Amino acid sequence: MKQGLAAILVTVLPAMAWGSSDEAWEEFRAAVEQSCRALIEAPADAKVAVEVNPFGSESYGAALVTVGYEEGRDRMVCIYDKTAKRAELTAPFADAAAGE
Repeated sequence: MKQGLAAILVTVLPAMAWGSSDEAWEEFRAAVEQSCRALIEAPADAKVAVEVNPFGSESYGAALVTVGYEEGRDRMVCIYDKTAKRAELTAPFADAAAGE
């Protein structure tokens, strides 16, 4: 019985992990990036980088957001709700170098 269950899990789990097409994952990443960028308030000359986690978690997408200014940078996390298709942006992290 246990061997049968193990065989089923070995067969089914990889299929579940790869169930979404490459196109669907690309659409997901684009939706996360677009939703996160829409939340960023920065001057036009600021350098903005949005690094989307390729798959997120089961319920959420995630991206690291960096906004570079002449005097420094802000780093934030953007969380994207896969069900509601809405994003939220954290407050900037304190600069790690300032603590040294």
